[in-house]
Amino acid sequence: MKLVILDYGAGNIQSIKFAIRRLGYEAVLTDDVEEIRLADKVIFPGVGEASSAMTKLRSSGLDKIIPQLKQPVLGICLGMQLMCNWSEEGDTAGLGIFDLDVVRFPNSVKVPQIGWNQIEGLRSDLFQNIPEKSHIYLVHSFYAPLGNETIASSEYAFKYSAALQKENFYGVQFHPEKSSDVGSQILQNFLENF
Repeated sequence: MKLVILDYGAGNIQSIKFAIRRLGYEAVLTDDVEEIRLADKVIFPGVGEASSAMTKLRSSGLDKIIPQLKQPVLGICLGMQLMCNWSEEGDTAGLGIFDLDVVRFPNSVKVPQIGWNQIEGLRSDLFQNIPEKSHIYLVHSFYAPLGNETIASSEYAFKYSAALQKENFYGVQFHPEKSSDVGSQILQNFLENF
């Protein structure tokens, strides 16, 4: 299987590569359009800030390629948020794959939300063998509200989308590469179930 991680300057790449390697797979980090098109699976990582990340995606043409991909694509954290219509972070237009706008947590809660939280309402093969209310690891100040494409939720003052799916596109707000056995199972499901 040819597995590609999109290279656009996002952080946390090594953690994702190590998590994938522990599952017995190797991933190629690339921004080469042809290599991405030919991949069996694509991971869209993200640690950073929305507007500068979108600038990097546009400069390499990845903003045009990602929405056209037909193979399974997994957006992680900022990667998921950039797949939405818009982000309040830097007033940033996203890729428009998920029909949601990303907004900042209100001042009434501590931001960023850092640490372990539960996911529930799991409704996708991405969560095969994952029990309801499993714990996952999050670091974020912005979130996607609940919507038609929500396949898991988490709660921080209120419920929000912990995961999204539309056709071949999947997104998780949490970091599976840092979410222990639950995260490993989710990555394995993405690599083997689709």
